[in-house]
Amino acid sequence: MRDSPPSPSTRRERPSTPPDRPKTETARLGNEIYERDIRHRVEADHHGEVVAIDVESGNWAIGDTVISATDCLWTHHPAAHDIWSLRVGYRALHHFGGRPLRRAE
Repeated sequence: MRDSPPSPSTRRERPSTPPDRPKTETARLGNEIYERDIRHRVEADHHGEVVAIDVESGNWAIGDTVISATDCLWTHHPAAHDIWSLRVGYRALHHFGGRPLRRAE
């Protein structure tokens, strides 16, 4: 039996160019871009949402989840391939148990 192709809502297209820098450098650049260009624009109205940042160009998009933010970024900037994601107002994107750690004020 042959598998049917994934539906358009679950199919994920990946850019053909792989990231060419270490993950630690992507994280550093993503955090730097967020603090410099994005934070002041999103913290008041988008608390808890996810920002996906193309660290190569500085383009970014926001969504309720990592997937929705990344899909939105790829829709407007299909060449984005080195992407850093973070949750607005929190120190970490994900948390395990307990409660999420808010950013220190």
